[in-house]
Amino acid sequence: MKHWQFSAFALLALAACSAPPPLQTFRPLDYSYLPPLILKVGSLNVVNNYVPTPSQATLIGEDPASPITTLQNMLNRRIVASGAPGTANIAIQTASIDEVNGNLTGTMTVDVSVSSPDGRSTGYAEATVSASQTAPDSDASQNDVQAALYDLTKRLMEDMNVQLQYQLQHNLGSWLSWSGTPASAPLAAGAAGAVGAIQSTPLTPIPVAGTDNQTQPAAPAGGPVNSNAAVPDYLPGAGPAALGQAPSQ
Repeated sequence: MKHWQFSAFALLALAACSAPPPLQTFRPLDYSYLPPLILKVGSLNVVNNYVPTPSQATLIGEDPASPITTLQNMLNRRIVASGAPGTANIAIQTASIDEVNGNLTGTMTVDVSVSSPDGRSTGYAEATVSASQTAPDSDASQNDVQAALYDLTKRLMEDMNVQLQYQLQHNLGSWLSWSGTPASAPLAAGAAGAVGAIQSTPLTPIPVAGTDNQTQPAAPAGGPVNSNAAVPDYLPGAGPAALGQAPSQ
């Protein structure tokens, strides 16, 4: 009997040693601390137009922070309507993660289109980011696979928040709600009282090369205007500098 008990305990110990480690947990990716981007529209609609391939869907399903869900949540919370007449449609065109030649590759594309009630005034901006990293080995643990996918999604989202703000300021500057004083920018009902809302002096037009009267908005002078200490130094307004790019003329 004693010999049987010893063998049973030995088997249990062996099983415990060979059991896979418990799955780790990942903090949800939340960007509510970033200043809202306030569009001069009354209605705003966020839709997902991206349909992943079977292989992409498998990786997205293993990702602790699905790039589709994370991106959609950020857009729903960060882009808000001021209540002025007009409409805005925000479409997720791509939020993919795939494995190509031993690398995990990810791409996100967001389109923003706005129009006045009569349709005479319209605007469009597109933000696209991509990133890649070495894929885990074929014998990697589930924890390692999830960690790699999570890290890639986090990188994509950090870049998208910078690129989205830059593209809106660069291409839809007249549609953004600007104010000279922090308290006077109109906010949608859902954004009332938002801390760190983007504020600025009115955009200063600058001549566009090769034209007589056309102008385009310039970034507000005086450096960063965000007063929210939780926001990284490169937001808001850093635009392409944070991405290692120069603004197009």
